Amino acid sequence: MAAIQQEIRINDVLYYIHKDLSAPLTGAVLARVAAYSEQHFHRVFQRVTGESLHSYIRRVRLEQAANHLMFEPDTPIRDIALKAGYSSLTSFTRVFGLQFGVSPGRWRTQQHPQRLPYKNDPEIAAGAKRIAQSALPSPDLIDLPDQPVAYIRHLGYGRSIKTAWQILQAWAAAEKRSFNKQIGLHHSNPALTPLEQCRYVACLGIDEKVTRRGLINSLVIPGGLHARFKFKGQYGDLLPWITRLQDEWLSGSGLKAGATPAFADYQRNQFIDPQERFELCYYQPVSLY
Repeated sequence: MAAIQQEIRINDVLYYIHKDLSAPLTGAVLARVAAYSEQHFHRVFQRVTGESLHSYIRRVRLEQAANHLMFEPDTPIRDIALKAGYSSLTSFTRVFGLQFGVSPGRWRTQQHPQRLPYKNDPEIAAGAKRIAQSALPSPDLIDLPDQPVAYIRHLGYGRSIKTAWQILQAWAAAEKRSFNKQIGLHHSNPALTPLEQCRYVACLGIDEKVTRRGLINSLVIPGGLHARFKFKGQYGDLLPWITRLQDEWLSGSGLKAGATPAFADYQRNQFIDPQERFELCYYQPVSLY
């Protein structure tokens, strides 16, 4: 029971972190979110996530900064550093180089051999080949409302995600809730983050709050301006589609990637579909500034 309570509190912290990565995410602030003493909070965070708080925040901020550098060619590097929580361009350049092996300026202009770690996954690599000759669908721009969801987090992107969906499905049945609105929240860019480190959140749209918190908790997916892409295919196709929409559409759209996570709204969910096929709307948050 204590372990479940710790996971609940750290889930609240992760939600707080990903709402605004540029916010002052100090140990003291986040310990208050978790309702722990700061010293105890650091121990619990590492136990639950497998990373220290400092390492986790640095990694996800740098992944977001790498996205902005690739897809916002006109945004000054100093502004991207500030969004990533670095007031000093020198310190940002140093830690970025340690993470990606090149300076932010070189990352922006060079080809990225570090990208596409999913090429090591034969099924996703096969998916990339399947969709290579297909045209990227044109998106609609939609202003979405906030979406309350029940959720369970999952570390790693692969077939093991099915377990998270099965737990959520069992919870919905026990709570007599609809299992119709299934949403996959993507905290990580699979083109930059090894698949085993990608953080995925299986979500279920809800009308009533989750009153008994445990493995299943609740959060609100932020609304706002999103580009909606309609995709369908089989297991292995979705991550290559996501990379293509970023490379082929986002970089030339005149828009910038939003700060909130992208997500898939499933009409057919590849992780629990018997044929492992999907039909979904993928929502990429965007902004003008």
